[in-house]
Amino acid sequence: MLVECKNVNKNYGKVKALKNINLEIPEGKIIGLLGPNGSGKTTLIKLINGLLTGEGEIFIKGKSVGPESKKIVAYLPERTYLDMNMTVNEVINYFQDFYDNFDANEAYKLLEKLGINTKDKLTTMSKGTKEKVQLILVMSRKADLYILDEPIGGVDPATRDYILETILTNFQVGASIIISTHLISDVEKILDEIIFIKNGEIYLTGSADELRREKGKSIDEIFREEFKC
Repeated sequence: MLVECKNVNKNYGKVKALKNINLEIPEGKIIGLLGPNGSGKTTLIKLINGLLTGEGEIFIKGKSVGPESKKIVAYLPERTYLDMNMTVNEVINYFQDFYDNFDANEAYKLLEKLGINTKDKLTTMSKGTKEKVQLILVMSRKADLYILDEPIGGVDPATRDYILETILTNFQVGASIIISTHLISDVEKILDEIIFIKNGEIYLTGSADELRREKGKSIDEIFREEFKC
């Protein structure tokens, strides 16, 4: 099993952000982590990435979350951590120094396809171009797990299509991807499995195709029905 969460809890003061999460994520799957705002999605993502600590146990390929697990997890946060005054070349050099599994040649190849000038600073780029650069950097790592938090938020439909195509064609064989998003109708066509999370608890999990057959609805329609206000 690629990821195992055992009795995972996280509190912020008196607020229970995650409640007794038990979850297994297999290899070779694209998984949608779906839920309304405040449901615990980003907290769970940060725990898997080792950016937060909580109660319970999380294992990545049998390793407890820590320096060893971080080497095999590639993370695209919702908000960028890159220095906008850096050029693309400088960011690539930074990734090369920081990650043993980063393939600079792959990154340059994808950037060239888009006609992105790697001498340009990130601050001079449109939001959509920045999103593409950040995704290319993450997907150019030869990781076992890719975690993408809102990878298509705030960009136009053409950019969304490019991002989804990049995700589909550039992750390692046997690796898995966790995608957290509100734009379910845009991503559901690439999802193998679904995890619905609500009020810090796992609400529903299963194969995307089986859920569609069972409910006779799209994943987006299921989500809207289960989480309607």
